[in-house]
Amino acid sequence: MKGLWLLLVLVAAAKAERIFIGDQVIRVDVQSEEQIQLLQALETSQEWELDFWLHPVSTELPVDIRVPRSSLSSVKDYLQAHSIPFSVMIDNLQELLDEEKAEMEVNRMRERSTRSFNFGAYHTLDTIYSWMDTLVAEHPNLITKQEIGRSYENRPMYVLKFSTGGSNRPAIWIDTGIHSREWVSPATGVWTANKIATDYGTDASLTSLLNTMDIYLLILTNPDGYVYTHSNDRMWRKTRSRNSGSICRGVDPNRNWDAGFGGPGASSSPCSDSYRGPSAHSEIEVKNVVDLIKSHGNFKAFISVHAYSQLLMYPYGYTCTNVPHQAELDSIGRAAVQKLTSLYGTSYKVGSICKIIYQASGGSIDWSYNLGIKYSFAFELRDTGRYGFILPSNQIIPTASETWLALKHIMEYVRDHPY
Repeated sequence: MKGLWLLLVLVAAAKAERIFIGDQVIRVDVQSEEQIQLLQALETSQEWELDFWLHPVSTELPVDIRVPRSSLSSVKDYLQAHSIPFSVMIDNLQELLDEEKAEMEVNRMRERSTRSFNFGAYHTLDTIYSWMDTLVAEHPNLITKQEIGRSYENRPMYVLKFSTGGSNRPAIWIDTGIHSREWVSPATGVWTANKIATDYGTDASLTSLLNTMDIYLLILTNPDGYVYTHSNDRMWRKTRSRNSGSICRGVDPNRNWDAGFGGPGASSSPCSDSYRGPSAHSEIEVKNVVDLIKSHGNFKAFISVHAYSQLLMYPYGYTCTNVPHQAELDSIGRAAVQKLTSLYGTSYKVGSICKIIYQASGGSIDWSYNLGIKYSFAFELRDTGRYGFILPSNQIIPTASETWLALKHIMEYVRDHPY
């Protein structure tokens, strides 16, 4: 076992892969406004290199922090000195990452020998792109693969378009994987694409939907970041663009949209995980989506899928003011979540981004809503923090299956309420 561990370390070092031996994820249950401010001070300080998985925003919500091994005693001393209660959610992050990697390798060998695709496993970008070609080949009358542009590192960005014909029909947009470390999101996107393909013609409701509307699904919205989470740093969230005047790379692609751009909940520091970028739509990955949505001009729903926290949210994020359609969006969200919960009892909260989590500017669904796409929603998938971004692959299919019930409800509602 020791030899295997050493081998993993050597392989990681050879690939310049970031390792997280001894890093812990701790959960803080904040009890006062003063404690929130103490944690916000920690968040802005660079010295302990903390990675906030869930941010300090209210006493209603837990705060999850990945703490590097070298900072553990300092951080725990700080919390204890201020009587801030905490518990350890993940004792050694690297152990979970090693398990995840070993599982992927076993699955890759199994898939190769059986020439099959396992929807209950995580996959690399190349494998997902190659699987897309297979899906299109199996359903040529329903699905086309469209390149909507290239990423910063020149990777193609492919949308799967589900259509039964017609020109410029009303359409539904779904994107997954905008934050690269949220692996369950694109895994859910892959399962969903297959579900739409196989249920068309047998599921009456989906069939009627696709007979009048198109569905566009972008599975890897941040391809460079996703590749980087497999090759170099599993915890990478942003794009991989270079920031002028800084050694820190990348922009948070969900703070880069032209909706309250540069406001609260987005950082002006290129080294921050929520760096907004130099200007709205500076990121080519964001601009590619913006250009497609605008040139199409007939999208009726815009749904973005993230992880984690088990939330279904609608605009706004950049302001806590209610949108004009707040009551309708809230009611759709609640009905969708009721469907989702019916499968395994998974509980979700529903509300506007600003009120349910935190004020965050430059988000995609605020932009789409302001463009006139009334039915704009964002999901935060499983879990609520036990594994966070490292959700075990045995939860992919249950997550995707329950999410499908909510997605389907939203899509049916959009079909039945044209505007």
